[in-house]
Amino acid sequence: MRKLTSMKNIAIIASVAALMGSGALLQAADNADGTAKTENRGQLSRKDYKFAREAAQGNLLEVKLGELAKQKAASPTVQQFGDQMIKDHTKANEELKKIAAGKGATLPDQLTRREENELERLQKLSGKDFDKTYADHMVKEHQKDIKEFQDAAKNVEDPDVKKFAQDTLPTLEHHEQMAQQMESSVKQLTP
Repeated sequence: MRKLTSMKNIAIIASVAALMGSGALLQAADNADGTAKTENRGQLSRKDYKFAREAAQGNLLEVKLGELAKQKAASPTVQQFGDQMIKDHTKANEELKKIAAGKGATLPDQLTRREENELERLQKLSGKDFDKTYADHMVKEHQKDIKEFQDAAKNVEDPDVKKFAQDTLPTLEHHEQMAQQMESSVKQLTP
């Protein structure tokens, strides 16, 4: 009888361990770029964490591209825009990470494969070619970001993440206007 009870306990422990292992596997989420990363979303819902994760990665890309613009751009307007992206998106990312940490969540500190590819594509350009491509990219990215932040401002459940989306939205809208002006000025300079 004692042996039977012991075997039952072993079976239960093995089952629990298997379930815990599968939970960890389920928590390793495939990113849009196909890489598997373990997420630590803490108290955030899957949807809220997805928004925060994508916003953090977007901020990282904006900062890296801004640094690139300061190095490779021919136009002072593009260099100034890059500098503004570094300042604003660094600040936004610090704020978002603080919110996430307060919820027990960890946000990524590296780019996705898709974002790395975009950065590499722009690294190969310089001067007017860089300016034109960067300006076009900034307009499109900020239009996409605005839609995502508008959606988050309405649909995110966590009040702090929702407030972050609402508070960041005007800055993104301003960035879009700046990007459109930059794109227009770059087109005038390009023959």
